[in-house]
Amino acid sequence: MNVYYFILSVLAVWRLTHLLGKEDGPFDIIFLLRKKAGAVFFGSLLDCFYCLSVWMAAPFGLWLGNGWIEKILTWLALSGAACLLEQATTKNGGPGQTTYHED
Repeated sequence: MNVYYFILSVLAVWRLTHLLGKEDGPFDIIFLLRKKAGAVFFGSLLDCFYCLSVWMAAPFGLWLGNGWIEKILTWLALSGAACLLEQATTKNGGPGQTTYHED
């Protein structure tokens, strides 16, 4: 596997997942897509960055991997790397994380 393509795929998975899950898109196209999806499976999928990254990484993992085991491992690694990148770029630590304040 080419490291260059892996890094590009991590960035692409993160960007697509962030676009579909957290942005409105140009002319509010993505917002309208999420609104039409509603509260069913696809709507709840678009609300969760981590869930969405698994499915965004699938085609990239299938493309990059050589054998089936490598394809599955690459798929999960791309999703995990996109989640790490999201954690690194999210302000305020996100929900559920405690912050330490000295008295």
